[in-house]
This record gives sequence, structure tokens and C-alpha cells, in this order.
Amino acid sequence: YQFGPVWRNEKPGPGRFREFFQFDVDTVGAPGMAADAELCMVLADALEALGVKRGDYAVRVNNRKILTGVLESIGAADAHQRLIILRAMDKLDRLGIEGVKLLLGAGREDESGDFTKGAELSEPQIAQVIGFLEAGDRDRAKVCANLRAIAGGNATALEGVGEMEEIGALLQAAGFGGDQVVFDPSVVRGLDYYTGPVIEAELTFKVLDETGRQVQFGSVAGGGRYDDLVRRFKGVLVPATGVSIGVDRLLAALRLQRKTRAQARGPVVVLMLDKARGADYQSMAGELRKAGIRAELYL
Repeated sequence: YQFGPVWRNEKPGPGRFREFFQFDVDTVGAPGMAADAELCMVLADALEALGVKRGDYAVRVNNRKILTGVLESIGAADAHQRLIILRAMDKLDRLGIEGVKLLLGAGREDESGDFTKGAELSEPQIAQVIGFLEAGDRDRAKVCANLRAIAGGNATALEGVGEMEEIGALLQAAGFGGDQVVFDPSVVRGLDYYTGPVIEAELTFKVLDETGRQVQFGSVAGGGRYDDLVRRFKGVLVPATGVSIGVDRLLAALRLQRKTRAQARGPVVVLMLDKARGADYQSMAGELRKAGIRAELYL
């Protein structure tokens, strides 16, 4: 477990800051899918322990090996082009299918006029990628069956589907249903060092964005398996998997959710008009706080 500050270069938004804190849960040295399944369980348990109800969150899981197989099947061999495709797919929740299609093709201009160059795929290639993104379902076994059909004979993709099936069996045995952990082919994670399962925890309740529209709050945690990352630095293959929970973003979500349920009472200021009765005033402030009313003793 780790806790610390992180910096990122992106546009700030509700609960999204350029400097933020995250809490990491990682398993290093375990190559099996039991570690990845446990990460899904940790996220579900953590959110419920914080008071997020079932139906208000979803832990979404995919596998980069299946993605790699799909990219191989459409002939996307260039590493730079693959990264553009993955990042386009990762924007599905914000841009929708049509926005992703633009980024898979020539590119897209955003509201500010900035143009993002696309992956320049052909129409048939785009259709194959979109078909993969839309293969999800609440039934994890059905998703695995859909993905096996999409994988065809691609060995890399079939290996990824097998890993998903193993995670599904472990989740089922531990009592984690499809209303908690979902297999979702649209989960990509933009970083290129993931090598297997990728995980994202999303809050599904509605909030107002900066334009006043109702939108889902979105992702508060994510991660996945990164078996090759240690080898980049030390030259030794070390299997590893982990997830990070965005503390600032999760806190913003919890505040929004609780604000809609009940307004906090207070604050009450207790004035110390007679210094000889300081203990009485302190007692008054203490009683107010015990009753759930924010109180400050004005010294």
C-alpha cells in the first residue's frame, strides 16, 4: 500500500486537479490472475465501506492482450499508431462512439478549437474497433463468449480471454456479482505499459458538470497488470499488478453525494462572554458537536 502526491498535465475539472493524492494497492511477484481478481474485490469493498451503495459504482475490467489481438487483426503494427488508437478508445465515456470514431479516423476538434490528430484508420478498421468496444454486458460469461468470437484465431487475444474467464471464476466464487464487477471491453487505460488485465472503478450516480448538464461522476480509481515495467529499469522480469484510488476525486464525489442527501447543520459559534464560565461554554460546544452540529468556541 502506498499514499502520496502525483502531478498530471490535463485540464482540471470537478474533483480533478493537476496535483492530486492517490492511494495505491499493488502486488509484486505474483503472476497469476488471483492477484488481479483480488484488486477488483478490494476496490468494490473499499467503495462500499465508504458508503457508496451498489448500483452507484462499477468496477470495470478488460484485458490489454485482447486489445493487442484486435489491433493485430486490423493490421495496426506501428507502436505510435497503436497508442493513438488506445487513447481514442479510452475516451469513449467522455466523447461517445461518434467522438471515438473521429479520433480513430482523421482526428477531432474540441470545443476550444484545438485539433487532435487521429489514428487514420480505414472505415472497415474503425468498424472492427467499435464492434469490440460494444461487446460488453452485465453477464461476465457472455462478455467472455463475445470476446472469444471477436478474437477469432488470434493467440494473444485468446490468452487474454482465458485470463478474463479465470478472474470471472474467482469473483463468482468470492460472491462478487455483475452489479459490482463488470467485464467491459471499453476499458483501455491510456498508459502503454499495461500487459494484461486493466481495471477502472467508476461512480455511476449523476452530478452536474460545469455547463449544468447531468453526467455520471466517472472514474475514481484505475490500474492493471504491468509485468514488463520493472524490467525496463532493472532488466529483470518481475510480475506486478496494482490499482490507484484518486483520493481527492473520491472525496469530491462523496461530498457531492452526501450534499444531496442531507445538509450539514451549523456552524454555531459559542461566544465566551464571561471568562469565569469557560468550562460551561466548552461543555455547550461539546454537546452541540455530539448532536452532529458543527460548533466553534470563540476564545
